[in-house]
Amino acid sequence: MTTSPLSPTAPATRMRAVDNLRVVLTVLVVLHHVALTYGNIPMWFYTEPARDGSGVALDVLVMFNQAFFMGFFFLISGFFTPRSFDRKGGGSFLRDRLLRLGVPLLAFLLVLRPLVNSRFYDGSMPYWKFYLGSWDPGPMWFAEVLLVFGVAYTVWRSTGRRIEERPTTLGPRAVVLFTLGLAAATFAWRLLVPNNTYWPVVGLPTPNFLPQYAAMFAAGLFAHRRGWFTSLPARAAKSGLLTAGAVSATILPASMLTDGAARGALTALWESAFAVSMAIGLSVLFRDRFGGQGRFGRFLADQAFAVYLIHPVVLVAVGYGLSWLQAAAIVKFAVAAALCLPLCWAAAYALRAIPGVKRVL
Repeated sequence: MTTSPLSPTAPATRMRAVDNLRVVLTVLVVLHHVALTYGNIPMWFYTEPARDGSGVALDVLVMFNQAFFMGFFFLISGFFTPRSFDRKGGGSFLRDRLLRLGVPLLAFLLVLRPLVNSRFYDGSMPYWKFYLGSWDPGPMWFAEVLLVFGVAYTVWRSTGRRIEERPTTLGPRAVVLFTLGLAAATFAWRLLVPNNTYWPVVGLPTPNFLPQYAAMFAAGLFAHRRGWFTSLPARAAKSGLLTAGAVSATILPASMLTDGAARGALTALWESAFAVSMAIGLSVLFRDRFGGQGRFGRFLADQAFAVYLIHPVVLVAVGYGLSWLQAAAIVKFAVAAALCLPLCWAAAYALRAIPGVKRVL
């Protein structure tokens, strides 16, 4: 009997559909930060706050992206973790994580961050004091958190425990219970960690989303062992995306009309339902419709993680390069996005052409 190329039991098979999903999510990361550049949320290395109403559209893009895309990344990472651990064993697994996540994290902190963070240095103190005081891993907080999750998974596996490999179908009841549990955990967590909290040492820009990141990573572990990626029915694509739209048309507006605890609970519910629905809908859609990959698709997939690492440098350079342009926020967003996306992939390709870098990226 042959093994399906999308089966979690095929250890050497690259899942092209998941590769294509990673490319799309990486594009969203780039667009997310371009939107931060020209919108009204000053959470990026270079910003030009919007001077017209179109900046609100960019803020909406950031809000919807934030609700699901990094959780989706953690889901994908969790999905591939058991297979990697089973193949390499605990020691080799951790060494591989340190190489593939720790080295890029250090590369950003030591090499790339000074290139994008220099605008905040006013010369009032020695640069080394500024450097240490403004410690920030930027987008590579994702690698930092993944390292922690990898260590936690290794410790758990060292006790002899593992999720039993038992193919099952992910039913609606389980999805609803997971979503409600995630919403409750998120709401409770945010009583301790407000939305505007920033963890400067860890660099986690959105610690209020940590329950989602951890839950989606854990869901990925189960998805691998239970074969959910292959067993979800084709109708789940339409159901997931329609549900994401429905909760955005009902729960999200309701949250904006309330305040206090009610607003916090409804916001957590919308984010959780939107994230889970989008993850299911897009996973099945790409599995069934976008599982192919030509040379260009493989090129995009091969550079995706390098793009994630290097895109801040590209975006800041393009931001300065377009600083002369006087236009509506959404127009500058469109122009910058059209420049940044190909430049990011070109820069990533050039970076990976350096001898030895492909081993890490």
